[in-house]
Amino acid sequence: MEWWHSGSPCHKKLRVQKSAGKFLVSILWDQNGILLFDYLPKGQTINTEYYASVLVELKDILKEEHSGKFTKGVLFLHNNAPAHWALATQKKLACLGFQCLDHSSYSPDLAPSDYRLFPGLKKQLKGHHFSSGTEVIAAAETWLDGQSSELFLSGLQKLEQQAKKCIEL
Repeated sequence: MEWWHSGSPCHKKLRVQKSAGKFLVSILWDQNGILLFDYLPKGQTINTEYYASVLVELKDILKEEHSGKFTKGVLFLHNNAPAHWALATQKKLACLGFQCLDHSSYSPDLAPSDYRLFPGLKKQLKGHHFSSGTEVIAAAETWLDGQSSELFLSGLQKLEQQAKKCIEL
């Protein structure tokens, strides 16, 4: 309730348009660009089995796109979500030949997607009304696919600089 004078104009009620909904997407990328978009089906949560299947899909993509370039394996960075650090996930990563980089407790300066990808994507999508989830997905993928490899490479270079700074401090 609000207090207002009897001579004040009536408040207008705004009609809220229905949202296209929320999506959980895993975006896996390297210095050259996006490797994989994986959309979590509605009603499902990320657990170790689901995440392991995403990792297998990533390994297949890496074999296809970068065959012969991985003589020493893959350095892999992900955040500290429970499904990422579960024992089953760690075993799957080792089986696939991925070596995990340690990631400190949530630290936005050490999360390249948080400081390189998402700000630009949010800016691009801001103010647009999407009537369906497929429109949101198409707009996001179009913007991300249109980014130059420099954006991705510089994100990893900045990660290295930030990690060194954290270690020094």
